[in-house]
Amino acid sequence: MDRWRGRLALVTGASEGIGEAISRLLVKHGMKVVGCARNSRKLEAIEDELKAEGGCFIPIQCDLSERDQIYAMFEKIKTEHGGVDVCINNAGMAFPSSLLDGTPEEWQKALDVNVIAVCLCTNLSIQHMKDKGVDDGHIVVLNSLGGHRFIQGANHLHFYGGTKHMVTALTEGYRDELRQRKSKIRVSAISPGLVESEFVVRMNPEDPEKGRKLLQTRPCLKREDIAELVVMVLQVPPNVQIHDILVRDTDQVM
Repeated sequence: MDRWRGRLALVTGASEGIGEAISRLLVKHGMKVVGCARNSRKLEAIEDELKAEGGCFIPIQCDLSERDQIYAMFEKIKTEHGGVDVCINNAGMAFPSSLLDGTPEEWQKALDVNVIAVCLCTNLSIQHMKDKGVDDGHIVVLNSLGGHRFIQGANHLHFYGGTKHMVTALTEGYRDELRQRKSKIRVSAISPGLVESEFVVRMNPEDPEKGRKLLQTRPCLKREDIAELVVMVLQVPPNVQIHDILVRDTDQVM
C-alpha cells in the first residue's frame, strides 16, 4: 500500500458498516479518505477518532440520491484536495417490499443510490484522474452475491438483486470502455454474501429486531473482512486486474 500513501480515496456510505471499516483501514494505511454519507454527526465522530492515524479522514455530507449534491461533493474534493485517486462505491440500499408489493418511489430510490450514484461517482472520479494525469487510479464497486445469482423465496431482495445485476453488467462495461481508451485505470468489484452490518437492520425499519436476529442466527462475514479485501485489491501490482471477488462466510449455505 506504500504507493497509495498520501493519495485520496473517496468512500461512499462511510458513516457505518462496511464503508466505515474501509475508511478506517485506508486511513491506517496512510491515505486521505473522503468519507461521504447523509449522517454528518457520525462522520465527524469518525474524523475525531482517526486523527492520530497515519492518514486523515475528511467528512462530507452527501445524499447520493440527490445528483446536485454529488456534483457539489466532487467539486469540493477537486478544489480543496486536488481530486480523487481511488473511488470506493460502497453505498447501497434496499427496501423490505416484494416486487408485487413495492412502489415506484421505492424502486426509484434504490435505482438512484445503487445504480445512478455508482455511475456518476465513477464517471466524476475518472474525470478527476484524467485532469490530474493519473493513469493508475482504481474504482472499486461493492456489489453483492445477489448480483450474480437468484435466491428463491427471498422476495424482499428481488428488486435489490435486480439493481445489483445491473451493477455487475455496468462494471464490465466500465472495464471494456477503459480498455478501449487504453487507460490503465482499473475497475474491481467485490460481491459479499451476508455481512454483519447495519444494512440488514435498516432494511426492516419497522422491525429492526428482525434484522438483528437474522445476523445472530446466520453465519456472517465481518465488515472488516470486506475492508481487508479492498486493501488486497489496491495493493496488487499495477499490471494486475482483479475483476470480481465473490465472497461468503465459510458456513453460509447460499
